[in-house]
Amino acid sequence: MYEKITPPSTGAKITFQNGEPVVPDNPIIPFIRGDGTGIDIWPATQRVLDAAVETAYGGKRKISWFKVYAGDEACEVYGTYQYLPEDTLTAIKEYGVAIKGPLTTPVGGGIRSLNVALRQIFDLYACVRPCRYYAGTPSPHKSPEKLDVIVYRENTEDIYLGIEWRQGSEIGDRLIEYLNKELIPATPEHGKKRIPQDSGIGIKPISRTGSQRLVRRAIKHALQLPKHKQLVTLVHKGNIMKYTEGAFRDWGYELATTEFRACCVTERESWILSNKENKPDLTPEENARAIEPGFDAFTEEKKAQIVKEVETVLNSIWSSHGNGKWKDKVMVNDRIADSIFQQIQTRPDEYSILATMNLNGDYLSDAAAAIVGGLGMGPGANIGDECAIFEATHGTAPKYAGLDRVNPGSLILSGVMMLEYLGWQQAADLIKKGLGDAIANRQVTYDLARLMEPPVAPLKCSEFAQAIIKHFSS
Repeated sequence: MYEKITPPSTGAKITFQNGEPVVPDNPIIPFIRGDGTGIDIWPATQRVLDAAVETAYGGKRKISWFKVYAGDEACEVYGTYQYLPEDTLTAIKEYGVAIKGPLTTPVGGGIRSLNVALRQIFDLYACVRPCRYYAGTPSPHKSPEKLDVIVYRENTEDIYLGIEWRQGSEIGDRLIEYLNKELIPATPEHGKKRIPQDSGIGIKPISRTGSQRLVRRAIKHALQLPKHKQLVTLVHKGNIMKYTEGAFRDWGYELATTEFRACCVTERESWILSNKENKPDLTPEENARAIEPGFDAFTEEKKAQIVKEVETVLNSIWSSHGNGKWKDKVMVNDRIADSIFQQIQTRPDEYSILATMNLNGDYLSDAAAAIVGGLGMGPGANIGDECAIFEATHGTAPKYAGLDRVNPGSLILSGVMMLEYLGWQQAADLIKKGLGDAIANRQVTYDLARLMEPPVAPLKCSEFAQAIIKHFSS
């Protein structure tokens, strides 16, 4: 089956049932070491993961690691330009769950992103990025501990699908001409808009299917959180891109109010229900005026639409959600993308799960990670219905490769996410405790040590891993 790799002689496969993993006590898990500093952070991560599993389960559970190749290391083994060999794809498909270090992606040319390629090949539609603060981690914010969010980023659509044409290319020029002469004039709302002929051009597809399966996972995750954290915020730029980002918002609400009707309430519905609870004799028109401050300035048609909305909500869910019962439901709301960037800084404790499209999620997850200490503390997972790949969220930093210097926190915390995905919560909790205690005791790598007040002598990458393990039992 394989050209240059051999699976472990012991261990069993993870299988999937209804989109969820069925995990044996001795799963075989492929790993990609990663380029650049992957040579340092993967051994540290593996040491921590193995120690946590052994400490938690005393040998009753164990991961059988299966080394596979991607990126520069793959080219060394398989030959020039073999960045993602068939062996690796076969192994990940066969065993279902994998973990990887950072991989190099050239800017402006050459190969497409290996990270994006893996997500698309295995239909890993949900990029999951938790951002929470560990006490003692240096941060540019006064109250980073208030931020505890999970970004659910759609992974397979948006401009990341990679359908684009270079400026001056024959197909690009033909497409621009067709749009300018045929499609734009045939769409009255576009008026006299024109695309400059010397443009590069890309396509931004957002589908109902892609949007709703992401929001579905986000809502299911919210249902597992403590009651005060059961909030899903749809992040979009629908005020400008109405038929892509606006549609994402609409499809998210549609899913919440149909498939999850019994356990979800929208923010707007909660206003209507709350108004009725506070003033039982409130008329639908008075309720409409309360949820829309500009109600009296609206056209009669618009007023009628809002009154109808109030009546529909009260008639359909008052018995199931009214009289305060909506407070025990998952709240689903939405925020404009540019607004949420400042809100996670000024009002971070008002948010829990942020569900968004690909590009917005890319920016937003990095911004949130910066608040809690940077990408070195930011884990990530790419999850589909029949596969999951956990990954470091930072770059390869090749100038530090082999120096045993960089922070392995991102990959270690991605390993924590993997353990939680497997259902091995006890081992995951050990690592979170060990890492938190190490930081609180100022036992950190140089990136954090230099920012502490007063600065401390940094640990090596391998020493940080050992400090985490020592704190399992402290």
